[in-house]
Amino acid sequence: MRPYVFVNIASSLDGKISDEKRRQLRISCKEDLERVDELRASVDAIMVGVGTILADNPKLNVKSKELRERRLREGRTENPLKVVVDSKCRIPDDAQVFDGKVIVAVSKLAKRESLERIAKKAQIVVLGEEKVDLNSLLNFLYDQGVRRLMVEGGGTLISSLLREGLVDEMFIYYAPIIIGGSNSPTICDGRSFELPVRMEIVSFERLGEGILVHTKPRKN
Repeated sequence: MRPYVFVNIASSLDGKISDEKRRQLRISCKEDLERVDELRASVDAIMVGVGTILADNPKLNVKSKELRERRLREGRTENPLKVVVDSKCRIPDDAQVFDGKVIVAVSKLAKRESLERIAKKAQIVVLGEEKVDLNSLLNFLYDQGVRRLMVEGGGTLISSLLREGLVDEMFIYYAPIIIGGSNSPTICDGRSFELPVRMEIVSFERLGEGILVHTKPRKN
């Protein structure tokens, strides 16, 4: 068994989520940021790849006091569990994501000294030989009570999840900007798929300055 997995990502019109220097760029508008906060408040856990931590250093917490209080009234923690996929345990120990309960998933390639350093900040799970086994990770999270999992990037993690058929739906906010750059990270990075992943457009709407697209992988 695994949690229900949905991806939420903000992108330029040309599909970039940052520039070639991987700087943190303001892509979402105010309305989209509010929507993302609502999504965060609705889930049991939020998952990102270590590249997102290194580039953006996010907290991944619910920003709205009202939404945090609502979670508490529902008998849940103030913020969702945070999960970092980090095969080699490269996450810095001063990362802002450690503000709250965190699981860092690593592979057997992770060095002992790195594991000892991060074990003081988070729960570490070793799953996979050279990279994190995502199927095993999702099964582990389900056993920990995670039923609804939000993935916020980056492109490499999203690509891996799609490749393994582990994505149930995606929300992509397209901002009216062009970032460019052949080496800029995209919504779905890594090597191309042998066959394109066929998607179904569930809905699309104008949101603030941009467009929100809700899509799902088509079932074979």
